[in-house]
Amino acid sequence: MSRYRVIQWATGYVGAEAIKGVVARPDMDLVGCYVYDPGKVGQDAGTLAAIAPIGVAATNSVDEICAIDADAVVYSPMMANDGDLIRLLESGKNVVTPCGWVYPRRDGRTAEIEAACARGGATLHGTGIHPGGITERFPLMASALCRDIRHVRMEEFSDIRNYGTASVVREIMLFGQPPDVAARSPMLKVLANGFLQSIDMVADALGFRLDEKKRTTHEMAVATREIATPSGPIAAGTVAAQRFCWQGTVDDEPVITVRVNWLMGDGHLDPDWRLGEQRFEVELDADPPVALTFHGLHPPVVGEHPEIGLVAPAMHCVNAIPAVVAAAPGIATYIDLPLLHGAATSSRQR
Repeated sequence: MSRYRVIQWATGYVGAEAIKGVVARPDMDLVGCYVYDPGKVGQDAGTLAAIAPIGVAATNSVDEICAIDADAVVYSPMMANDGDLIRLLESGKNVVTPCGWVYPRRDGRTAEIEAACARGGATLHGTGIHPGGITERFPLMASALCRDIRHVRMEEFSDIRNYGTASVVREIMLFGQPPDVAARSPMLKVLANGFLQSIDMVADALGFRLDEKKRTTHEMAVATREIATPSGPIAAGTVAAQRFCWQGTVDDEPVITVRVNWLMGDGHLDPDWRLGEQRFEVELDADPPVALTFHGLHPPVVGEHPEIGLVAPAMHCVNAIPAVVAAAPGIATYIDLPLLHGAATSSRQR
């Protein structure tokens, strides 16, 4: 069995789950760990991931990371930095990341990254969950069962009460703000960076010739009473639910829809939007019609262990490593890679 030498870049929630995933696979060894916090330098990567020590000390030196003999890096910072990414690729390390690059547009930035891949003989793969799976990989997988595909919908239903960072919920997502303030939310643009790539990937794979401009909408619902949340109370009359939508059209008719529903629970909203169970949905209007519903990918609504919602994007990175290492240098998308899969629990492995 081939063994893959892996470096983890950043040890937040996604990074910690990726470390656990690398340790759990019988064909991978963690050989390096990059951290931003000086207080983490020198600590064992296993300790940083809340598991047993594994003998790998964290560093904040990019030079040290680039000097390590490794097959791949799981690159999961809060915000991607093109300079760091280029250095990793030029050092000959394949990179798997949940920070974009799912299906990048052909522009100068992409050309620069591809040139770095060529210089290092390395591959970059963008993945994740939404975007990075629900909105590209799984609808394309299901489309193999269909003919005459007319419309593809990919949709998220999430309870934002489980999002514990108050500054993000209130100052960036703008929950708890009056509707006229929340209407200026940056999230439509921020999320579009990924979801427009998703729409383009599905369109190109299925053969839709999309209109030049995508259709976007942002809807809101307000609280009809005060709502208690971990980030503080949401006052009656302020925004307690938001719906973002992006659509690819052909002759002004929607053929691909990506929709995000963020609600502060059920039963106290105007309009009376309903969340139900947290889930992701994929639906194809085709012959035959196919629908998929994904449960278990969200953290608990209110409670401990918010990292549960980040296990899937972390493992989508880790489990892609063998295919990415085998791929030709350059940017590799789901269209370029073979079927990805996980590994059996250690107690049941041969």
